[in-house]
Amino acid sequence: MPQPDEGKPGPATTATEIPSRNLPGVPYADLPEVRPLRKVLGPSVLLLAGAIGSGEYVLWPYISSQVGLTLVWLALIGILTQYFLNMEIERYSLATGETAVTGFSRLWWHWGWLFVIMTIVPWAWPGWATGGTTTLAFAFGFAEDAVPYVTIGVLLLIGVVLTVSPVVYRTVEKIQFFLVGLIVLFLIYAALVLLGLDGWLAIGKGFVSIDQIPGAVAAIPAATLLGAIAFAGAGGALNLVQSNWIRDKGLGMGSRLPKVVSPFTGEEQTVATTGYFFPQDEENLRRWRGWWRVADREQFITFFVIGLFALLILMGLTYATIGIGSEAEDFEFIRLVGDRLGGATGTIFFLIGAVVLYSTNLAVLDMVGRVTADMLKTGPLRNSRALSESRIYFIVVWAEIVFGSAILFSGLDEPLILLIIASSLNGIVMFVYSVLLIKLNRGVLPRTIGLKGVRLVALCWAVLFYGGFSLFTIYDEFSQLFG
Repeated sequence: MPQPDEGKPGPATTATEIPSRNLPGVPYADLPEVRPLRKVLGPSVLLLAGAIGSGEYVLWPYISSQVGLTLVWLALIGILTQYFLNMEIERYSLATGETAVTGFSRLWWHWGWLFVIMTIVPWAWPGWATGGTTTLAFAFGFAEDAVPYVTIGVLLLIGVVLTVSPVVYRTVEKIQFFLVGLIVLFLIYAALVLLGLDGWLAIGKGFVSIDQIPGAVAAIPAATLLGAIAFAGAGGALNLVQSNWIRDKGLGMGSRLPKVVSPFTGEEQTVATTGYFFPQDEENLRRWRGWWRVADREQFITFFVIGLFALLILMGLTYATIGIGSEAEDFEFIRLVGDRLGGATGTIFFLIGAVVLYSTNLAVLDMVGRVTADMLKTGPLRNSRALSESRIYFIVVWAEIVFGSAILFSGLDEPLILLIIASSLNGIVMFVYSVLLIKLNRGVLPRTIGLKGVRLVALCWAVLFYGGFSLFTIYDEFSQLFG
């Protein structure tokens, strides 16, 4: 791991720009030299794997089966807003090597444990693995009663794979590159062969049917709509884990920090780690501009372009095969799409669905473990020699697996319901951290590298966007409860 160049600038060794009231101050260090895109590609691929399995494969196609493609504008705005959010999550980590949640804790100590709650509660529901097994059952025809048990087996397998990985990020990245590759190949085939001219025309018509948006919004339950907006892309704390992934990938100042490793096959670091900050001289600012360009390109191409392509193709395919007004409940609309495609194509559609949803569950388990371990090790367990960040990570991952298994044994195994619970809660979380990112990246980071211009406008929009829909959802739920 590169060592910081201490003593910069001048005699001060602690960066005065980064708040140190709640956490230890950070030393100055030069930014590492920029690496080319091909060597840093990865974090956005992991985020894409999580995104496709939530909004793209499930919630937005479900909405298109109810009201057609009228709400494609809302889906586009949702994923574009997340692109800007993701880059602001990355900004602080590129500059310091610390995660965004650590940055929030520097603003107010209690944000750390609040974000642990806001991560665990929405993402603890095993809807993705359950959905993957459900689509697998559509393909192979095994009994519906077996779905919870197969799902638990998949969760255990994911836990074992993560536990024995010497460097967890590298293992997750390799798996997700392979799975995303399969998904993209299917999407290209669907775009060229399955969608047909009528499907493409319907997508185009959806973009010009703006007058129908109010009626379509009114026809979709508020929690479902907020969940779809939050998951037009990744959603909730899954976006925040970009900080952890770019740190382990070694982007920007993240290359100076240790990685999460297996307590059995890796070399642990038991002390807590905080970051570094670079002096605002011309050489470091040149490197900063290079890192920002590379990170932005990786995020835009992988997350926004491919993510939007996936979203539109899967919405269009659902509309082209089953039309609108479907009364199919839960995942039955997915079964209906596969049955209409028929034969080998239908089976491939189901299998790709299982790949999509299992890849998302892998991303979710990894995400909750990382965000929680980072906060606990930086905060209350900072001085523990027995519990490294890596060990905390694996304790959390296995606790998630046990909790998810208990949920399935309880009989709550309807994947669409589980996903709507998770997604609507995440919409509220996104409103909270949109506000905090403005405070962190504009109020803490120097103007030379901080949030400004078009990106500041985009973050203010995110506050209004997620805040407005969150308030609408809360109002709607209370109206139903007390109406």
